[in-house]
Amino acid sequence: MQPVHHIYPKLSQPAKVVITTHQKPDPDALGSSLALSQVLTALGHSVTVISPTNWAAFLDWMPGADKVLNYEITREKSERIVNEAEWIFCLDFNTLPRTKNLAPVLEKANATKVLVDHHQQPAVESFHYGISDTTKSSTCEMIYDLILDAGWEAHLTVDVAACLYAGLIGDTGSFRFPAASANVHLMAARLKETGLQHTRVHELIYDNFLENRLRFIGHVLTNRMEVFYEYNTALIFVSKQDLLRFDIKTGDTEGLVNYPLSIGGIKMAAICIDRDEERKWSFRSKGNVDVNTFARRFFEGGGHFNAAGGRSSASLEDTVRTFKKVIKEHASEFQLI
Repeated sequence: MQPVHHIYPKLSQPAKVVITTHQKPDPDALGSSLALSQVLTALGHSVTVISPTNWAAFLDWMPGADKVLNYEITREKSERIVNEAEWIFCLDFNTLPRTKNLAPVLEKANATKVLVDHHQQPAVESFHYGISDTTKSSTCEMIYDLILDAGWEAHLTVDVAACLYAGLIGDTGSFRFPAASANVHLMAARLKETGLQHTRVHELIYDNFLENRLRFIGHVLTNRMEVFYEYNTALIFVSKQDLLRFDIKTGDTEGLVNYPLSIGGIKMAAICIDRDEERKWSFRSKGNVDVNTFARRFFEGGGHFNAAGGRSSASLEDTVRTFKKVIKEHASEFQLI
């Protein structure tokens, strides 16, 4: 994989461009994709953003979201566009399988593939150009850096800023997490200079849910949370019946894993959600607890040092039982005690 700055002169001529990201895109994934799409469109390129799956309804406000193709419901059209593309930008994922059923289509495509990502252990052999920087707070921060580095700052409009800011607050916990460096705050200041109304972005992301989600959270925290004080760990598990009972949609469980971290002394929080095809895990931690390694070793996942995800094909009961066994046997190794 060659350095990403090598592509700047190559993009001087209009081309057919596809931008894609991981399945079930979060604010960082969709925000970085839409921001880059607007900039490349302003430069004269023909750009299509393709999401491997649907996304949370609270992201529909993002400028350009109405034009994003959901691969799962536009397969024929999306595959034709991917096959005709000259460039494919892959944002906020480190390996092609994170694009779910879109992965084999991307793998076979003849386009030049560019990676922009901040997760650990990227599959660099899958991309021609790119940058992978785990020190960055978000892919939105990286796209912002790319815009400046390439000399495209004139196209940093208020709409682009809104998309970038959404991803920035999403992945930094509204500047709470350690990744919110001085550069992140400088970036936020520059985005404000475009005329960005940051309060509105916060409202659209965090104050834009239905009543049933709040009742679901209350149910889960009361009936589906276990706290293991001896291991400074908390666990939330959500059954398929819970999801159906409260009519939970994509994005409604976003951020739920962070709730137990507010308990004094808790160093790691985990949530397991019973999906149709598999059980999905999310892990969050404080300080020197490495959930990236934890997820990779025991739950077929990975991510960042303090935030990672995983999966299991076992039943909800079995994978939860495995989690409890693992923290008991490896608590000291992961500095939970």
